[in-house]
Amino acid sequence: MQRETESISKQRGPADDPSAVGIAKVYARAVVEAASAAGNRDEVIDELGQVVHDLLPAAPGALAVFDSPRIDVAEKQALLAKLLEGRVLQTTLHVLQVLARHGRLGLLPAVLDAAKTLADSLSGRTQAVFTTAAALEEPLRSETVAAVEQSTGLSISPSFTTDPALIGGLVVRIGDTIYDKSVATGLHRLAARLSQRSSHEIQHRRDRLGTP
Repeated sequence: MQRETESISKQRGPADDPSAVGIAKVYARAVVEAASAAGNRDEVIDELGQVVHDLLPAAPGALAVFDSPRIDVAEKQALLAKLLEGRVLQTTLHVLQVLARHGRLGLLPAVLDAAKTLADSLSGRTQAVFTTAAALEEPLRSETVAAVEQSTGLSISPSFTTDPALIGGLVVRIGDTIYDKSVATGLHRLAARLSQRSSHEIQHRRDRLGTP
């Protein structure tokens, strides 16, 4: 469940509405309970993440359409079935159909965030945000997560973000605690590699700009 932190939820800002957050948590608990009963909790949350992070951004305005009270519920459910039937688990599709039936599809990003938090808590995982100057690819992501888990003794549920102002290295936020490359020798070595990689990429871009 490794995902970039930038999401459509930031565009809508439901986290700024306490009542919306409370409603999202109620639906998130129902999602986690239903998926747990079906034995596919992580898969359902992953698929909901794909809808939020991949499908909706690729269809501008889709979330507004799903959230619109002017569009009939049956029409929304038919559209969901057309888009997702056979592409996601039935549990995932059922979750979306229920949200549509109750007029809550617009809360999907907030429901996803709350469901991930609850699922991580039930699994004994701690959410952590990894910030680097440039995007990390596998296997470096897994190596970085493993280094932090070894250093902190925690089971990590990671998300990744970038900050170009961070000149190389690595910053990890776990709750209210921020870890940097000083947390352990292994993490220090990773930070040095990331810093070197960032420098190479910057030089590569400069070289390209200087090429006629």
